[in-house]
Amino acid sequence: MKYIDEFRDGATAQRVAAQVREEARTDRRYDLMEFCGGHTHAIYRYGVQDLLPENVRMIHGPGCPVCVLPIGRLDMALALAHHDGVTLCTYGDMLRVPGSQGKSLLKARSEGADVRMVYSCADALKLAQTLPQRQVVFFAVGFETTTPPTAVAILSARAKELGNFTVLCNHVLTPSAIANILDSPEVRELGTVPIDGFLGPAHVSVIIGSQPYEFFAEEYQKPVVISGFEPLDVMQSILMLIRQLNGGRAEVENQYTRAVSRHGNLKAKQLVAEVFELRREFEWRGLGTVPYSALRIKDDFCGFDAEQRFALDYAPTKERNGCECGAILRGVMQPTDCRLFGTVCTPETPMGSCMVSSEGACAAHYVYGRYQDRAASA
Repeated sequence: MKYIDEFRDGATAQRVAAQVREEARTDRRYDLMEFCGGHTHAIYRYGVQDLLPENVRMIHGPGCPVCVLPIGRLDMALALAHHDGVTLCTYGDMLRVPGSQGKSLLKARSEGADVRMVYSCADALKLAQTLPQRQVVFFAVGFETTTPPTAVAILSARAKELGNFTVLCNHVLTPSAIANILDSPEVRELGTVPIDGFLGPAHVSVIIGSQPYEFFAEEYQKPVVISGFEPLDVMQSILMLIRQLNGGRAEVENQYTRAVSRHGNLKAKQLVAEVFELRREFEWRGLGTVPYSALRIKDDFCGFDAEQRFALDYAPTKERNGCECGAILRGVMQPTDCRLFGTVCTPETPMGSCMVSSEGACAAHYVYGRYQDRAASA
């Protein structure tokens, strides 16, 4: 297939769905976690779950980088936004996520803070060049996909000798989060996460390749299928997982061969290794503190590290009352299990990050599945 509409063909989807129903054994369940917000939205938008038999269940994992950012890290950005002479730049999704006091960066801007939406870290870099009298801080979030551009921006800032550009780094690592979930499937305050296999993230895997997932197949005996974002990609990947599980196999398979290789993008990984190093620990919303799961700016580039430039300290913060983002990100709750969903918490008035981000499970469920699910349960 060469064109997008071919990956969305309804007749082909029905044929793949028939294969899934035929091959899924009726004497067992298949609990499959998709570890990418893009997959979550594809599943809801195109009704993939409706085509699957009842014993094939998709679990939404912590695959939304905006969602997994803990409130304390957002509070650091809010504090920075109110510094005299600071211009804070970030992606659009981050503007509306509420902090510990219910205030968002958008609210801070309405109060006079210089907060700006950018489409890339290159935009923030250009802003630093045009505003030499301001301290321009890029609030960097994201998995391995968005880390290389941040590295390029820091290298460019050093080459241009920009003394007014820094990065508040919140880049996190997908394999560490998967390992954390597999190491601690039972969480006393949240519940138990049964997982038989994973849909591996697409964009992340373009960068890191398929090799890092081989550890989970070998050590945890959990099959992984790296999947593209289109509905037929997802359905084919689900079928591939079912076939592995039926055959007693635990391997890494690459459905997204048109973009992902075993070793990934070597140039991008080299750039990341030049600028960043592992943090000893980092807090994730829904997962708690996860060792070696995030990146920090190396000391060689400390002049571009906002945490050092502004002497910022991280303070853990509890979730807002009633918000179940943490449990939803961990996969032990569905969005409709949250009592705030669709009432107090909507995309217009979000109480948590899962309802804000374009990759959030609550936002996907609200836009594509809310009314159908409520009607079915009525």
